[in-house]
Amino acid sequence: MTDLARTRPSALDQLPDRDPEETAEWGASLDAVAQAAGPHRASYLMRRTLERAESTGLALPPLLESDYVNTIPTAAEPAFPGDEAMESRITAWNRWNAAAMVTRGSRDGLGGHIATFASAAWLYETGFQHFFRGKEADGSGDQLYIQGHASPGIYARAFLDGRLTEHHLDHFRREAGGSDVPGLPSYPHPRRMPWLWEFPTVSMGIGPISAIYQARFNRYLAARGIKDTADSHVWAFLGDGEMDEPESTAALALAGREGLDNLTFVINCNLQRLDGPVRANFKIVQELEAQFRAAGWNVVKSLWGSAWDELFALDTSGALVRRLREVPDGQFQTYATRDAAYIREHFFGAEPELARLAQQLTDAKLTECFHTSRAGHEPRKVYAAYRAAMEHKGAPTVVLAQTVKGWTLGPGFESRNANHQMKKLTGKEFRAMRDLLELPIPDSTLDDGLVPYVHPGPDSPEVRYLQERRAALGGPAPARKVHAVALPEPSAKPFEALAKGSGSQEIATTMAFVRLVKDLMRDKETGRRWVPIVPDEARTFGMESLFPTAGIYSPLGQTYDPVDRDQLLYYKEAQNGQILNEGITEAGSMADFTAAATSYATHGEPMIPFYIFYSMFGWQRTADQMWALADQLGRGFLIGATAGRTTMTGEGLQHADGHSPLIASTNPAALAYDPAFAYEIGVIVREGLRRMFGPEAEDVFYYLTVYNETKVQPPMPKGEGVEEGILKGLYRYQEATAPAEDSPRIQLLASGTAIHWALEAQKLLADDWGVAADVWSATSWSELRRDALSCDAAQLSGEDRVPYVTRALAGAPGPVLAVSDWMRAVPDQISQWVEQDWYSLGTDGFGLSDTREAARRHFGVDAPSIVVAALSRLARQGVVRTTAPKEAAERYGI
Repeated sequence: MTDLARTRPSALDQLPDRDPEETAEWGASLDAVAQAAGPHRASYLMRRTLERAESTGLALPPLLESDYVNTIPTAAEPAFPGDEAMESRITAWNRWNAAAMVTRGSRDGLGGHIATFASAAWLYETGFQHFFRGKEADGSGDQLYIQGHASPGIYARAFLDGRLTEHHLDHFRREAGGSDVPGLPSYPHPRRMPWLWEFPTVSMGIGPISAIYQARFNRYLAARGIKDTADSHVWAFLGDGEMDEPESTAALALAGREGLDNLTFVINCNLQRLDGPVRANFKIVQELEAQFRAAGWNVVKSLWGSAWDELFALDTSGALVRRLREVPDGQFQTYATRDAAYIREHFFGAEPELARLAQQLTDAKLTECFHTSRAGHEPRKVYAAYRAAMEHKGAPTVVLAQTVKGWTLGPGFESRNANHQMKKLTGKEFRAMRDLLELPIPDSTLDDGLVPYVHPGPDSPEVRYLQERRAALGGPAPARKVHAVALPEPSAKPFEALAKGSGSQEIATTMAFVRLVKDLMRDKETGRRWVPIVPDEARTFGMESLFPTAGIYSPLGQTYDPVDRDQLLYYKEAQNGQILNEGITEAGSMADFTAAATSYATHGEPMIPFYIFYSMFGWQRTADQMWALADQLGRGFLIGATAGRTTMTGEGLQHADGHSPLIASTNPAALAYDPAFAYEIGVIVREGLRRMFGPEAEDVFYYLTVYNETKVQPPMPKGEGVEEGILKGLYRYQEATAPAEDSPRIQLLASGTAIHWALEAQKLLADDWGVAADVWSATSWSELRRDALSCDAAQLSGEDRVPYVTRALAGAPGPVLAVSDWMRAVPDQISQWVEQDWYSLGTDGFGLSDTREAARRHFGVDAPSIVVAALSRLARQGVVRTTAPKEAAERYGI
């Protein structure tokens, strides 16, 4: 034992040592081995000892890294169950057609990606032939998260199995129309191709986190008795460069903690990201192994092809393994493009033992190993890794498969930093590829400059084999199927309760929504299908009343006595819990929401998710996931609580949201509402349930902003058109009582909590200035705009359609003044369709910490500020004296 080891403090010093002499003997033995056989031998023995301890069940912390070798030795690989020669031919056809499709499209500058699928072809093909379950057995099958840039290879396979034609392939990235055959989207886009793609993945990082929460949601469905998902496995195909995205690794600990052995990540480690090496000066495989092991994952490294077996057999001293571990990725990428002499000098010349080993190898063997022999290109090794993943229980598995980016595309592509941007092969490169893949394509078909698609024929052995394998695994994959299951309409009582108002009780619209959902969750038919999701601070949103009744989902149940067990609304976790309380992760909560919002297609089980969050941390933080939600055709309710820029007293700049509805308006699938009253929430939610889960379900989702400001909730007005106005976005809530017949008139439009400032301003205008103001509730600025844009498009086609907002305000006297707790651009969305003089007030700028009253005065949106603005617009029209705005400002201390 070294002097340093003797003196360094150890955590073990705190634990009892019943036999210090025995402990010292173990240390001395280790020192002796290191001195006699070298430190590498000592390290090997220690690792063998740890491995033995783990196999016997001793509780020891695992090592985070292993050597840079395959986890499964060649001798331990299971027998390959398929016809390897047949599968090689199938893969060759797919490689060719993927490259041909992108190359043909490049004539028109359409682009595409060739190198990613070229490196990962066997990772997909082995799965399609032996592992990926289709939907025809139980309606669920496996869930496949395909790496976006590999889509050409998936299209090529669908062409081979008869699901796509040559005409389809020739319309890759041609979706704008002009053909009787729909174009193929560039990447996995379910909204564009809803019968094939299930999950949008090309916005990097979203695939990994979505896959984890999908696997977790599968368990949730089973635990709650909704659907038996025991046979569903989630496969996520990722790139090593993609793992730099924060979302890619954000939920690894969740998957490890909950033992999601129904999940497998397959990371294609070709050591290249889009423009260069992933870890030029380090080793990405080792880094990822440590990350995943630390998070509780099972790690299977599948790095070297069978050509390396001879090299490892010659490595009797461990020098080769040590050298592989120390060479950085950037240098190894260089080895993949250099000749044998360079490899001998720069790799094997590092120490004499390696040089002696290299002398026993031919140049051909060296170049084969360093240029192309990777486990990710050999079906037997890929099969062994996948089988190990499926057989491992108690933890998710990540397969780290090493490949060469651009493999089989020739030296102009393979391992080149620029290959992500290379969109076509030359005729010479296609000939070389044909020869390498041994495809029966005559030279004559390659002479006219337009490389052909090739197909062995629908009755060929290859196609029959492919289709038989897919039939045995439950049908085509990937595939998306929608099972039209309409949910019955819930009881009207919860909605009627909101329509009655709150009497004298003051409640916030947040609480009104939570009460509504709590009542809906009691519905005998649909109550169990609600999925409440909250990142944290459920009590902030008044959801603690759901804890004891609905329970918080946990696969372990509750293994502790909660500190608040003696309280009525205690914190209750349960294996069949209904609430998904995710902790502080908006990204994880959105992934939860997406899994639940698409369960109607993934599993044929419609679920009704609502995800409630601080509005500032919704669209601003996770808008990319919300865009993917739209692509995935998700349905449910997003609830931006504590909404607005001035309602969060004391919270300050980063909590004060003034722009979320504007971001939401950019999402074509989002129906964004800013309700002012509880009864408006009831009308909107009821319509949302009908539109998303009724007999003619639509692929939309709802976004409602709710506030934490308590107010008396009025009953729903009885006037005609109120419900229609709530849903379309605007109705007159309170008509002015004119002080005199010739009183100046103005229209006040307000949304959300701003309705209360407008109502106060209505009274001040009448009492102090003799102005009659009508107050309108603008429940949705963006829906008004969407309708108006639709009318504009119709008018260009010759239809005579007038926007709803124009019709609603037609004939309303005076100017229009819009106000909200949002920046002015939110209401200004509709200004061009308002015939009256238009002006808006809003909360532009950064938020600040103060009382609500002070913040509203600061932004100029409180009732007195509305009065001044109204008088200013009326003065411009000459119906009040020009000095009135200044007099009002002085009167109210503005």
